[in-house]
Amino acid sequence: MSLRSREPLLWLALAFAAGILAGNWAWRPDPWWWVAFSASLGGSAYFLRRYGWLAAALAMMSVACLGALEAQLAVPGLPAGDLSRWCDGRQVMVTGRVVRDAIERAPKFGKPRQAIEVETESVADSQSSEAVPWGLRITLYGDDEDRPLLYGERVRFPVRLRQPANYENPGALDYRSYLRGQGIVATGSVSAEKLERLPGFSGSRWEDWRSRIRRSLVSRTLELWTPGDAALLNAMLIGQRTYIDRDTRLDFQRTGTYHILVVSGMNVGILALVVFWALRRLRASEALTTVIAVLSTGIYAVLTDGGPPILRATLMLWLYLGARLLFRERAPLNAVGTAALVLLVISPATLFDASFQLTFLSVLAIAGIGVPLLERTSEPYRKALRYLESVTYDLRLAPRLAELRLDLRLLEERLAELLGRRIARGLLLAAVRTAVALFELLAIAALMQVALALPMAVYFHRAAVLALPANTVVVPLATLLMPIAIVAVLLSYVWMAAAKAAAALTGAVLHGITGVVHLLGGWSVADVRLPTPNVAAAMAAGIAFALCLALARRKPAWAVLGLAMLVGSAAWITAYPAGEQLRSGVLEITSLDVGQGDSHLVITPQGRKLLLDAGGSVGGDPSSAFDLGEEVVSPYLWSRGFRRLDAVALSHAHADHMAGLGAVIANFRPRELWIGSAPDTAEMKNLLQIATNAGLRVMRRKAGDRFEFGGAVFEVLSPPADWDATRKARNDDSMVLRASYGNTAALLAGDAEKRMERRLAALAPRADLLKVAHHGSATSSQPELLAAVRPSHAVISAGRRNQFGYPKSAVLERLQEARVRTYRTDLTGAVTFYLDGRAVEVRLPNRR
Repeated sequence: MSLRSREPLLWLALAFAAGILAGNWAWRPDPWWWVAFSASLGGSAYFLRRYGWLAAALAMMSVACLGALEAQLAVPGLPAGDLSRWCDGRQVMVTGRVVRDAIERAPKFGKPRQAIEVETESVADSQSSEAVPWGLRITLYGDDEDRPLLYGERVRFPVRLRQPANYENPGALDYRSYLRGQGIVATGSVSAEKLERLPGFSGSRWEDWRSRIRRSLVSRTLELWTPGDAALLNAMLIGQRTYIDRDTRLDFQRTGTYHILVVSGMNVGILALVVFWALRRLRASEALTTVIAVLSTGIYAVLTDGGPPILRATLMLWLYLGARLLFRERAPLNAVGTAALVLLVISPATLFDASFQLTFLSVLAIAGIGVPLLERTSEPYRKALRYLESVTYDLRLAPRLAELRLDLRLLEERLAELLGRRIARGLLLAAVRTAVALFELLAIAALMQVALALPMAVYFHRAAVLALPANTVVVPLATLLMPIAIVAVLLSYVWMAAAKAAAALTGAVLHGITGVVHLLGGWSVADVRLPTPNVAAAMAAGIAFALCLALARRKPAWAVLGLAMLVGSAAWITAYPAGEQLRSGVLEITSLDVGQGDSHLVITPQGRKLLLDAGGSVGGDPSSAFDLGEEVVSPYLWSRGFRRLDAVALSHAHADHMAGLGAVIANFRPRELWIGSAPDTAEMKNLLQIATNAGLRVMRRKAGDRFEFGGAVFEVLSPPADWDATRKARNDDSMVLRASYGNTAALLAGDAEKRMERRLAALAPRADLLKVAHHGSATSSQPELLAAVRPSHAVISAGRRNQFGYPKSAVLERLQEARVRTYRTDLTGAVTFYLDGRAVEVRLPNRR
């Protein structure tokens, strides 16, 4: 960089971002940063006339110091009042106001559900009350006799509040911070019949009007389209994704078109594009067109439910449009830098937001790499299509372009004999322009796929192999869909017949989008999942992106080299092994934190990988968008660098053990599925069908089986060979495994209860590590079993403050009396045991 850089604001934004990183990862006292800022700024001024490059570098350093200082000063504040006092398991009375219209959820435990967000006015118990403005997310169970709760209504209800908890496994989402970013500090559930609606309105009239408009828009979509189509359009246009089923979400994710299903920066861009196109046809001035585009995108951003990402995208667009008016040729990268700098100054934590990173990198890649690429490839052909009848214009063009114009004129002469000159020329120009536009779309789509390979692997663990063909079809259709759908909804307020005609066209376009997505999403090649890239691959991707950006406007050979490096880094992330985190020569048992459920990773001394159970929601909510196998278990396995598992096993067919296995099978393509008892339930049939479709070998295990697997010996102790499966899953169906290596062993007892534990005790299954049965329930871990096993270590898998009160105090007392070192996933998170043949080593995670 020099002081006369063409993109000074981009460089300043990058320097400020580097400072934020330094402030977060290399904390220093505040005066330290002030001194560094003053020294670097003074040095920049001193060297300004002599060494411009050094002055620029020191100026950048001073900006980085400001970024570090702000990052340290902008520490998120804690909620007012004593939150822990009211989240201790007691029932408290909350009075507050609804800050968001209630959202209907799929039934659970056979009861209807609604989700509401409440800002508290007060929280009270029988002895005291505290006035605090907390954000709560409440699940309302049961039939609500009145209409759904709306913004601004005051309510009172009894509830047991819970502070959000993270799944404490490496690679897991920081759910607590995610909710805190949305203003939510506690959650809870309430029976609808216990909720009292209070008189009066509390809230912003502006927000009330926004909520009313959104409700009206949703009702209009339900009038104009079928429920399924309306659900998709509500998601695509205003961000309400409540009624999108899991399979549809998954197909959009597999094909790399999920950005179509959610309100994103692309919606804002499409709206601005349509406004520019329409006003240009009306010959409006550049300034007027820009003002109308800013106003229309601003109104759209306010009405949608996209949250901070859509607001950030809108701000970036506004800054780009403003810079475009003022600077023109310098607009793209300067606009990107300006938008990023403004956002980071407002909130340094934005830098760590995945949506900000994806938006920033996308715009930077298009402006800094895509635009120069198109200027050298397609833009000359666009210019060559002007003034086709002018022979003198040919002289201003390169020979190949002049030759193209000559060929088009010859074709025009032939077609004019059949169609007339005017129609012939229109068809020829439309065909060539369509070909150029298709090339540009393919080029930008391919660029996005390679430029975003790193963040897609880090945040979503996906390589959307079919994203290029899918987006080639879907993006143009989405560009057409949005304005037609908006016109249909607006017409419905004044002329329903015309609105229904526009709605029919919208439906046809929508079905074209979903048809392509479902077709390509069903292909197995569409779903390539990736482990977390290692440091070397991540650094290579970052360097390749920076070099490609720097070389894009250089000589063609250099630009091609930059693109080749970017493609190579994407190929490395996609195809090259990330490096599995294994310890050879030991038997590893890792009990994952999956809440109130079970999931255990077993890695043998030779590196064979077995996953026993994969968690799941208690009560089995198959319609839930949150899948523990996808959202909790798989990220942990990816964080270890795993692409495949050798086998998965199911202890028994209860939802809290099996619901996540389908996602794990899809993501890690194991070769075998081990099962014990297979009750005749719909869930069990579904799992076996998933395994069959994925080509797994289903192996039924029973007591007496003994086999070697990757250098460890496995013995099946239960269920008995004569055990009869019933139409209902039972805890005593549990497949109990004993895994041994050398003189050390682990007993994995599933949810076995008293009757089965007596049979196990008779076998004297000596083990150093005991996976305590049934999450520490009083029905298990009987004294005779502990006496027979004589473990030195035990692990209990249970959810924090679960509704069952597991683990029971009686079980903990028995373990303590037996002098067993006991670990609990509800207290420690994931816990790993290494059995080296002689002793047991324990490793705990670093908790957030």
